[in-house]
Amino acid sequence: MMRLSCDADGFCLDGKPFRIVSGTVNYFRVLPEYWEDRLLKLKKCGMNTLETYTCWNLHERKEGVFDFSGTLDLAKYLETAARLGLFVILRPGPYVCGEWDKGGLPVWLENVPGMRIRCFNEPFLEKVRAYYTKLFEVVRPFFSENGGPVIMLQVENEYGSFGDDRKYMEAVKQIYLDLGIHELLFTSDGPGYFMLSGGSLPDTLATVNFGSNPKDNFLLLKKFRPESPLMCTEYWNGWFDHWGEEHHKRDSADTADVLKEMLDMNANVNMYMFHGGTNFGFNNGANFDKVYQPTVTSYDYNCPVSECGDLTEKYHAVKKVVQDFWKGNPELRETSENASTALMQRFGGTPDTLDREVGDLPKKAYGKVRFTEYAELFDNLDALTSVKRTEAEPLTMEETGADFGYMVYETDFTGPFETLELTVENVNDRAHVFVDDFPLGIKDNMGKRNDRMNFGLEAGDTAHMIILLENMGRVNYGGHIRDKKGIGGVRIANRYHFGWTTRHIPMDKPEKADFKDIKCYDKDDAEFTPVLYKGVFDVDKAADTFLKTPGFHSGCVFINGFNIGRYRNDLGPQKTLYVPAPLLKEGKNEIIIFETDGIEEGRTAEFVDREDLG
Repeated sequence: MMRLSCDADGFCLDGKPFRIVSGTVNYFRVLPEYWEDRLLKLKKCGMNTLETYTCWNLHERKEGVFDFSGTLDLAKYLETAARLGLFVILRPGPYVCGEWDKGGLPVWLENVPGMRIRCFNEPFLEKVRAYYTKLFEVVRPFFSENGGPVIMLQVENEYGSFGDDRKYMEAVKQIYLDLGIHELLFTSDGPGYFMLSGGSLPDTLATVNFGSNPKDNFLLLKKFRPESPLMCTEYWNGWFDHWGEEHHKRDSADTADVLKEMLDMNANVNMYMFHGGTNFGFNNGANFDKVYQPTVTSYDYNCPVSECGDLTEKYHAVKKVVQDFWKGNPELRETSENASTALMQRFGGTPDTLDREVGDLPKKAYGKVRFTEYAELFDNLDALTSVKRTEAEPLTMEETGADFGYMVYETDFTGPFETLELTVENVNDRAHVFVDDFPLGIKDNMGKRNDRMNFGLEAGDTAHMIILLENMGRVNYGGHIRDKKGIGGVRIANRYHFGWTTRHIPMDKPEKADFKDIKCYDKDDAEFTPVLYKGVFDVDKAADTFLKTPGFHSGCVFINGFNIGRYRNDLGPQKTLYVPAPLLKEGKNEIIIFETDGIEEGRTAEFVDREDLG
């Protein structure tokens, strides 16, 4: 049993001075087959600790139904870390931000009577307690008091950037204590009195998050909490991208210099991120700053280990700083190495594991793939729909109990009425409007498209309207976190239209669509129609690869049934999607692309051996 404690001077592990040199790698953004590769690269860089969030929204997608399997197998992840001699800082939330859909809060919370999130609200705290009860059943064997790697747990996450409900924060901490958590608890907030005062707790370690200027930021922390050691829980050494922005980069030398400055100040550091991974599927979050800003599929973050696991220039610069630090502090190094070795032995790790060299994994270009089958979305609604309800007004995604994917709203209009402006209210996030299969226009809340749409009917005429709504990721930070997906009302001039059928399309099993030979596809308005395209490509030996979709505009891609994420070639910056080797198999492999905006001539995509993040 190795227990972590702290005082104003720093941390101690079993009474011996211990320095935390850590990096963030979130298990839910990396395929399990690559967990050991990524964590070994963390260890070989000189880090002694791993930090990760947990994702409530995936572990409990449906209330009371828990999933800790596959990519969500947290126990296996913690065991992998322990076998490599890595201690763990666990950040269970319940809110995690993390550029993750709704900050990791499950969507079904919105339908709980009396629910108010992230404040002293009994319904919310009751659901947090239920989740933590199950979560800590999984984690308990890995707490340090039981000989495991988990030495610290965070209470909430950057709460001072959201609220100031001290009673709520105390209640979350009490849940930890009631569930028998005896590890060191902490909070982390931005480096300002406003944020620290809102998010910290008395008698609980307070830490700060920042990307530069450690001298002033740590000075502020010491003034605010003199008894706390210096710790940066999130050292932002890169940044994430939104669709329509330029790809963010940070100079490697600057990253290394700031890290060295912190270590020289006797500070403890967690690099956020060390390896970012990928927002596979529909899991990306968003921000809202005057307009809606969804995060791209890649979570490369321009950090030391790239999205596909490559060792970057930044990795080598950081490694040198960390190695020099340990060389200059032999007593701290000895404590860290002895504790790490004991942890490895306890979980079956061997020195041979750490002797392995780390490097870039093989990449391969499998070339172009031509799509041979197609399925129009609107012809396959019954096959792809998981929820269908008819009400007077269109329902939000949350009102149907759905979390990810698309919504389809259908209705009929009867004339006569003169041609007037059609308004679709409260579009969250991107709506395509069709009348009798004719594309009327697109509206989004990103400030990119706000087409003016006019509509009228002659006496005796009828028209069928379909609105395709894409959920591009819920806001994960700030005052818009209660972001709901769907549309509000639809009106012609000032008159609202009632009588809507609302369908949820999770797009989790696109293969259920009725695909036809693409040679038969000659629809005049095909370039505007939402369509699924299916193709096959050959793999001789599985290796990491990257998919380019230059003839497509906006949609998502499935490789052998796995959703590798969204593309937005109309916006950028990301131009390729990462396809990890474990998703491929020798021989024939299937690709399905769901395109919402129509494609250009050619209907091809290409697997290349190099990423293009813009």
